[in-house]
Amino acid sequence: MDKFFSIIRGFGLKRGPQRWLGGVLGGIAAKLNVDVAFVRIAFLLFCLLPGPAIVLYLAAWLVLPDQKNAIVLQSFLDKRSANGS
Repeated sequence: MDKFFSIIRGFGLKRGPQRWLGGVLGGIAAKLNVDVAFVRIAFLLFCLLPGPAIVLYLAAWLVLPDQKNAIVLQSFLDKRSANGS
């Protein structure tokens, strides 16, 4: 599982410091070097279309590292394995 998280970190995409919820859209905006408002508007428009926009956002929140390079899903799995041992 560590290889998976290393691959995710290798993308160079992190959740951004400009947050409304999880910072996913702020991270995308920073990576694309555009204003976060444009990414938020695009996401809202994407949400109006039928599809899994919210699920994709939540998945991105779980696997994208934050500014300190911590991944929520990895931290959760590490805590579970430590408690289960």
